[in-house]
Amino acid sequence: MSDRTPRNRDPQKKADKVRQVAYKVVRQVTSEGGYANLVLNKALRDARLAGRDAAFCTELVHGTLRWQGTYDAFLARCVDRPLNELDPELLDVLTLGTHQLLRMRVDSYAAVDEMVTLTRVMIGHKRSGLVNAVLRKISQRTFDQWIDAVAPSIEENRLLHLAVAKAHPTWEVEAFARLLGDDELEDLLDADNEPPRVTLVARPGLSTVDELIEAGASRAKWSPYAAVLQSGGDPGRIAAVATGRAGVQDEGSQLVALALANAPIEGSDTAWLDLCAGPGGKSALLAALVEKRDGALTAVEPLEHRAELVRANLRAIPGDHQVLVGDGTKPTWAEGSFDRVLADVPCSGLGALRRRPEARWRRTPEDVEELRPLQEDLLDSAITSVRSGGVVAYVTCSPHPDETRAVVDAVLAKRDDATLEDARELFPDVPELGDGPDVQLWPHRQGTDAMYLALIRRS
Repeated sequence: MSDRTPRNRDPQKKADKVRQVAYKVVRQVTSEGGYANLVLNKALRDARLAGRDAAFCTELVHGTLRWQGTYDAFLARCVDRPLNELDPELLDVLTLGTHQLLRMRVDSYAAVDEMVTLTRVMIGHKRSGLVNAVLRKISQRTFDQWIDAVAPSIEENRLLHLAVAKAHPTWEVEAFARLLGDDELEDLLDADNEPPRVTLVARPGLSTVDELIEAGASRAKWSPYAAVLQSGGDPGRIAAVATGRAGVQDEGSQLVALALANAPIEGSDTAWLDLCAGPGGKSALLAALVEKRDGALTAVEPLEHRAELVRANLRAIPGDHQVLVGDGTKPTWAEGSFDRVLADVPCSGLGALRRRPEARWRRTPEDVEELRPLQEDLLDSAITSVRSGGVVAYVTCSPHPDETRAVVDAVLAKRDDATLEDARELFPDVPELGDGPDVQLWPHRQGTDAMYLALIRRS
């Protein structure tokens, strides 16, 4: 890695367009609470970036956000004041530069020079000297050398070492270690740091996997409706996606919806409920499936703007489906109105760290604790909403035990009209589902988000 000092800069040089877009996206995420995937997609469209430029910008944004906590530990050794005393926009420039220097194939001279220019244009000339000095210090070591410098050795404190080396907050590493043990922990952390592939769903009756394959995707492993888009592909350019006949949906998300749809029940099977529907990916898959049984889906979402996303997802689905804006814990329908109910409850999102790079640094143990009462109330409402003999799927995009089995056990302990059933048989050919009766998927095992499902039957 070169440690050349940038000299003779042109004071009139313009900031690189791609890096400017990346900087603006990172600023929106870190200062305004934006979601990287949503902000980045809009920014790429607005700037008309495609191909290699779009790929570079995506890696720069996602990598900077994914490794933010680790880079903070490196930068703390290079700045003569606490990082929280730096202006946030300056810290964002430094982390963008650090990612280019340590984890992208960017020449160190070019990385430092471009970030100094970006600083001068976006923040002000006076800050460019500090950026130059700090990034030159960063460039003097490799990534692994920086880990050795700032983290305890793996023999001294394995979990803290992994937290720094694998870019996860310590509390998350400790929680995953309790679930997986030593053998699989590093595999999970590495999987969380791999950029996820774009997975598509061919909505039943509207599109097929073969159509998606003809459009450039390849068949996925587990879901019969899933296809994987090749790296760099834009799903919006596929006709089936553009028209709503197909959508973007992680394979784990498809599998838990299919498990609910395929669970055996006797009697009527035409009234389905999605109790926490936004943004509507599972709603669309369930609506397409229930329509083939001459039934309809009711989708409930408390926030109007998210309810509109659900409506958009359902627009192409035939049938008399409806979207209600309301609180799922306070049903406006009669008890036992539905044959199947999905309760995909709000959660920490620790199961989707691959596709939400900023989420790991936003969440705290207190978030898990604070969500627990709502999760229990929603599951209790879901059981009350299903008829005798009907089934409820309790789903989270989190493997944290306080959001999964602990919630199920707490709710079932208060009721004598519901039982937990073995859901593993509803995931045919999918390996390593856990000890049951519930199911936990993992990025490092199945290549999906870490989706959890408990299947409950009302008696």
